[in-house]
This record gives sequence, C-alpha cells and structure tokens, in this order.
Amino acid sequence: MDSGDGREVASAAAGPPTPLEWKFSQVFGERATGEEVQEVDIISAIEFDKSGDHLATGDRGGRVVLFERTDAKEHGGNRRDLERMDHQVSRHPEFRYKTEFQSHEPEFDYLKSLEIEEKINKIRWCQTANGAVFLLSTNDKTIKLWKVQERKMKKISEINVDSGKAAGNGGIASSSVSSSSKKFLANGDCSDPSYNSLSNDVSFPPGGLPSLRLPVVTSGETSLLARCRRVYAHAHDYHINSISNNSDGETFISADDLRINLWNLEISNQSFNIVDVKPTNMEDLTEVITSAEFHPTHCNMLAYSSSKGSIRLIDLRQSALCDSHSKIFEEQEAPGSRSFFTEIIASISDVKFARDGRYLLSRDYMSLKLWDVNMDSGPVATFPVHEYLRPKLCDLYENDSIFDKFECCLSGDGLRVATGSYSNLFRIFGCAQGSTEATTLEASKNPMRRQVQTPARPTRSLTSSISRVVRRGAESPGADANGNSFDFTTKLLHLAWHPSENSIACAAANSLYMYYA
Repeated sequence: MDSGDGREVASAAAGPPTPLEWKFSQVFGERATGEEVQEVDIISAIEFDKSGDHLATGDRGGRVVLFERTDAKEHGGNRRDLERMDHQVSRHPEFRYKTEFQSHEPEFDYLKSLEIEEKINKIRWCQTANGAVFLLSTNDKTIKLWKVQERKMKKISEINVDSGKAAGNGGIASSSVSSSSKKFLANGDCSDPSYNSLSNDVSFPPGGLPSLRLPVVTSGETSLLARCRRVYAHAHDYHINSISNNSDGETFISADDLRINLWNLEISNQSFNIVDVKPTNMEDLTEVITSAEFHPTHCNMLAYSSSKGSIRLIDLRQSALCDSHSKIFEEQEAPGSRSFFTEIIASISDVKFARDGRYLLSRDYMSLKLWDVNMDSGPVATFPVHEYLRPKLCDLYENDSIFDKFECCLSGDGLRVATGSYSNLFRIFGCAQGSTEATTLEASKNPMRRQVQTPARPTRSLTSSISRVVRRGAESPGADANGNSFDFTTKLLHLAWHPSENSIACAAANSLYMYYA
C-alpha cells in the first residue's frame, strides 16, 4: 500500500489547511413551506461518478435521477485543462437535470409471503463506454445494471409527392380519372384513390412523376434512453445493504446482513459467496454485516463493517471463502462504560476508503472514526457527532432514532470528512494533522445560519454543539446541554463529496442540496 509518508511530512511542514467557507450552490426538488413530502419522493441514495461530472440519486419510489455538470462544458473543455491554461473559470459548480428512470418496482415474494420494497438502497457508477454511462442500483433483493445513452431521434424527410405542391407541377386531381376504369399511370402507380397508399388529397401529374425521390431518414433531436442490461437476482436471503465496484472494472460485491457475494458484471445468473457469517444455529448469531466496500486500487482487498463496531479487512488471494480476515479494526471499550445501549451505538452504519486507500472512515451512531489501514491498534482520529445525545439514548431507543443509519464521506484530497445529523444538519471536520476545523451546516439555501463557533480540538476531537433549530410539527424536539434544540423527524442520512473538488451533495427528505467552498 502507498505509505503516504511524503504527504504527511509536507502537510506537517505547511501546517493544517485553512477552514473552508461553504456556500450554497443549487437545490433540486425544493419544497414549499408547509408542503407535505410524499414517502416515495424521499431520497435514499446519492453517488458521484469518478469524474465528478455526473451525479445520481435514488429514492424510495424506486426511481433513479441523473444530473450532469454544466459549468465545465460551457467553457469548452474540462476544468483541469482550463485551469492549466490559466483560463478564468467560475468556481461555482453547476449541475442540471439529465434524465430519470424507474429502476425498481414493488414485488412480492410468494414463497416467503414477503413484500419487497422498490426503495433504492445504493447506487454505484461503473466505467463509461462509447459515450454511454453505466450504473448499478439495488433495492433489498435485486441488483440491476443500467445503461444510459443519448439516442438521436430519427425522422423521415418528405418525399416529392405533396398534396399542396403536386398540382403546381401540372398535375391533375386523381378524382378526374375514372375510378371504374382503374387506369394505371406510366410509372406503375394507380390513379384510383382507393388504391393509393397515400392520402386521397394527393395529386399526380399526367404521365406520372419524371423521377421518384425516395424518403430520406434524418437525425433530429437527441433523447436519453435508459436500458436495463443485467438483473442480478435471487442471491440474497436478507436485505442488501451495500454494493461496491472493484477497481478491475469487471466485478462487484453485494452484501446483506450475513453474506457478501462476488459478481462478474457480464454474468447475472451466478455469484460467488466470499464471506458468510451465518452461524449453524441462528440463536448463536451475535453480529451482522452492516456495510462493505472494495479497496479503490487493490482489486483483491475489501473491507466490511459489523454491528459490533469492528471493521475487517480481507484479502481475496488468501482463500475462496474469506472466513478469516487479514486485519481487524476495533476500539476497545473503556472499563466500566458498558451499558444497555453500548452495542447499539457501536454499530457501524457506513465505511468508506479514502481515495488513495490508505485510510478508512467509519460512522457509528455517536461519532466518525478515521483508521489507518497500516495500524489496527485504534483510530487515528475520532470526531464526536452525537455526543450531546448521550443523555437522551433512552428516548432515542423508544422512538427508534437510535437505529438511524447515517452515511459518511471523505474529500478527494483526504483532508476532510463529513457526515449527517438531525435537524437536516451535517458536520464537516478537518482530519489533517493539527487541524481544528469543525463546521456545522444546515441543508438549506443559507447553510451557515445555524453554524456555531466550536472550540479548538486539543486531541483531534470535538464536542458537538448544534445551534437552535426552529420547531417543526407536533413532536417536541429535544435539547442538548447548551439548551439548543434538535428535531429527530428531520435527519440528513445521505451525502456525497465530489471526487476532485470541495463540493458536497446532500439529501434532506425529497430535496437535493449542493454546496461548494
């Protein structure tokens, strides 16, 4: 693996990067004040492609919506090339709606008497080919490979027989020819309107046409067509929580609560089970798989997290069934800190590799943790997100909020991490050596309005502090130690960081908000 020591030495010499100032960029699907959100419209997945020029979202209604970047195209080249030429490029990233399609429909498993939701759990982009984009989408049971391509609409140009113009060429009305005689013209056409394949209004010149111009097919406007190329089904007994593409461009994994399967993109009727944590007796079950992801550059390595708060790194070269792990990353409990909620809040809801594969980011209910894959003794940094909720764990358990699964993401340069919270807030932390950056933003057109000044982190950690949130609905929000209120009914679960720029897309119910710095 890349050691990354050079980068660390350089960053230490230069000091921590200055905190970013985040600005609102765009919103799609903004709802009016008092407008009710339909359950099927709530966004359930967000993903940028590797170039950052495309963004996909999935919702609970089984739809996938694609957006494409427009600001780079308008300047006649990609951003990196233009910057190299010192071209004045606006730093305001802009996306536009591209297309949408129905990826999944609600189904019913008659053998198990189980209704299968159409909700999109995950979206992953595949490699592009011949101007078409490919992506994987999954609900609880079925994964699909989609191809989205621009198609030119073909139109037939007019032939030289025209009802308004033929008479001008010296033609006569076909009705002037006796229909009973059924006379035929010199070019073999019949003058009888009832025998004509054309309209009754069409006229022919006497003796027929000197030349017949065949219709020509011309290309008109372009339209986007989404086609399902593969369906990967019947491989999971439990709900799929993750899919991840391999860096080899040929395979991907899908993970449910107890198993991880390896697929070839070209083969939809066969998969290989590479991880199986199902015990012989289900009463002995102590933990489940919560998330899984391939290493970004090593095609033989992947990581998966568990409900017990551990992350396992496995090497596919060791054995066909990876029952044993290469490394395990877990933090030991502090003595005497165990409670009824310990295991619940330790469950990892998301795990992501940094772009260079050196670091792993995990999100549990209370915090974000950054791990060095070369050091399994403990996380290199911990960023508390919900520490202020610790006194409210009992209430959170009662209303099931304690089981909410928040996603996390890293910036392309690996200097910052982000995750969501309640009241449609999200947190951004600097993870460079010596950084004290900790920003709280709200998913709205004025993201900074609820930001609070946060004390510096003495040990690369931060006590979360969230400012007052306007009360919504009939449910009474809680309050943290500082008296600031928060609302469990509005939560920001899904967000994604642009792969090469400081730009974040996040979902607040049915609205997609985008910010840049």
